[in-house]
Parts: sequence; C-alpha cells; structure tokens
Amino acid sequence: MPDPVRKAWERSRANGRAAMSRRRLLRLGSLAAGGAALAGCGIPPAAGNRGGNDPEDTPDHSKKERLLNFANWPLYIDVDEKDKKKRPTLDRFERESGIRVKYVEDINDNNEFYGKIKPQLAAGQDTGRDLICLTDWMAGRVIRQGWAQRLDPARIPHAVANLEDRFRTAAQDPGRQYSYPWAGTACVLAYNKKATGGKKVTSVTQLLEDEALKGKVSMLSELADTMGLTMLDTGIDPRKFTDDDFDKTLARIQKAVDSKQLRRFSGNDYMDELSSGDIAACLAWAGDIVQLKLDNPDVEFAIPESGYLFGTDDLLVPAKARHQANAEALIDYYYQPKRAAELAAWVNYICPVSGAKAEMEKIDKDLAEDPLIFPDAKTVERGRNFRPLTDKEHSRYENKFSKLIGA
Repeated sequence: MPDPVRKAWERSRANGRAAMSRRRLLRLGSLAAGGAALAGCGIPPAAGNRGGNDPEDTPDHSKKERLLNFANWPLYIDVDEKDKKKRPTLDRFERESGIRVKYVEDINDNNEFYGKIKPQLAAGQDTGRDLICLTDWMAGRVIRQGWAQRLDPARIPHAVANLEDRFRTAAQDPGRQYSYPWAGTACVLAYNKKATGGKKVTSVTQLLEDEALKGKVSMLSELADTMGLTMLDTGIDPRKFTDDDFDKTLARIQKAVDSKQLRRFSGNDYMDELSSGDIAACLAWAGDIVQLKLDNPDVEFAIPESGYLFGTDDLLVPAKARHQANAEALIDYYYQPKRAAELAAWVNYICPVSGAKAEMEKIDKDLAEDPLIFPDAKTVERGRNFRPLTDKEHSRYENKFSKLIGA
C-alpha cells in the first residue's frame, strides 16, 4: 500500500497540481503596481522602532491561549487526497501540540501583504497574525524595520539543529535570529525539447541571442530572477552588483526585446506555454518544473554553468504577535525531518531541513534524488542570491524594470 503522502501527491497531480503551483498561480512581487507602489511602501524613520522584541513589551499569551494564526501563500502546504480541507501535517501538529491553528492563505503578493499589515506594525499594534511567510527580500525589509520578533532558540531546538548549513547564512537575517525558511526557491532554465528540435538550452545567452529560438523565449516578470540570472550570464555577481551593473544588464535584455528575440515576460502562465511548445525556452522556478516534468516528458531543465538564482520563503513572527511560543512550536515541528519530507513531497520546492532526504526516500525515491528538491553539493555551490535592496533601490530598480517589461 503506498504511503499516504505519496497517494496525496499522486492525487494532486491528477487534479492538476502541476498546472497550479503556488508561484504559477500567484506571483510574488506584483509589478502591476510598479515602482510607485514600492515608493508608497516607504517607512518613515520614526516608525523603525524595535517594538515587540522585548518580552516585557509584548506579553506572550501562548500558555493561556492555545491558538496560532498562520498566514501563508496558497498551495503551499500538503493537502489530504480525499478532503481538500484537511492538511495532514498541520492537523497532526494540532493533535500533538494541543494548539489550534487558524491557517489562512492570504498572502497573494509580498508587496500587497506588506501594505496590508504595515499600518498596524507602524502603529505598534498586533496584526492578528502570529506567523507569516514572506520571500527573503521582503522578510528582510520587515526585519530591518524592527517589525519582527526575535525567535527563542530554546523553543526551536529541531530548527536550530536541523537547518541545512547553506541556509544559516542569510543576508536578510544574519544569524537567523528572526526567521527560518519554509522552503528554498531556485530560478533555472527550462525548455521544451520537442519545440527546440532536441536542442539543449543551457545558458541565458541562448535565450537572448540564439536565432533558432527567436520569438519563442520568455523571461520572468520578477526582477530578481530575470536580472539576477542575466547578471550571472554576463559575469556580474548578483550578490554585490552596482547601479552600472544593473543598467548594463537591463540594456542587454532590452536589446533582445527590441529584436523580438524575447516573446514576452511571463508571470503566472509560462508553464502552459512551455508545456504546449508555444514557448521553446524560458526562465522558470524549480518547484514548477519538478511538477511539470511529471506530466510532460518533453520538458527539461538546465542549471547554467554561470549559476542560478537561489532564495527562500521565510517564516517570521510579526511584532506584537500574541502567540510567539505557539508559532515557534510550529516552526520547530516542521523542522523534524519526517514532517519536512512530507511537506516537500507535496510542494516540491527545496527542502531546508537536514535529514529530510532520508525520510523522503521512504515516500518517493525519485523525489529524494531530484536536485531541484534536494540539491547536491555541486548544485548548492552554483546558487547565488540577489543582494538585499534598500527602499530607494527597490523603487529605482523596479521603475526601470517595469519599463523594460511593459508593466
């Protein structure tokens, strides 16, 4: 009899999970609002206090109130194969801990969600959420404003012990004092070998310059991934680029736009086009490609020799949250290797938990060997982060990028 997690995973495939990944459905960082929205999210210096980090300033009601309000992205947790309202790992946490979890999928976009909770955070008020999941660059922004509560290592022993080494150093949260990864993310190359005539696509240079691909190439409407991968291909380190480096990279992509080499910048629909062959090659998120390859053998991926873009979606406790200890209990629970493997078997993104690969082998050996879920040392070495941006840089760069992609 197959493992329940595997059955749920197979069921999700049959129901179109591969075509409805979290990042496909709802992109992080909406560019529809453009740079103006980012500028509008600027935080006045006076608001950047450390309200909420002092235990005396923020009473923890966890012992008396066995509750936890957890805000996450849609399609980012395992779901029962028969009853879609049930979430096996989360339900088990509730039974084992006695903590009732109100799980809400209300993070559809980093900037949008930030705008939603910013007024309460700036006013020193409880947001009504005890645990939130934000992409690393936005998590860093919240942390820098002093709007995240420092985690207590004594209450998250599994997380402290089992966090993979490569995740321990985080530019947005040095020392991992305020956040722990829910999942790792990777932007790589993907192509439809039928649409390319069997030709492999292994570099951004091919996307931008190969005449055989002209008009059948897409890049992403996410600044960090498109700019970061192109920087790497150009020989620029996205961890420490300058304004001139940014402009140089932008001009290179603009040239491909002007020549009609690039067909479009895609947000939530590149998977359909890649699968059908309308797009021959593109930039893609690894978790999506893991899912898509299961349904379409023509889809392949490649990690460029120049490297790929690596990031995380991070769990953190917002300032003034009422139930920090309960939130820490959940973080610690998902850092148990067995629970982490069960989660990764469904979401298919990079698992940040040491020991989870061995547990995944009991669920699905193919997934355990998939380098897009459990990267080997060589793959890890080729990953690069996009450096954190200041609020002014966010506004300036997003304005330029929005013009490039026509947003």
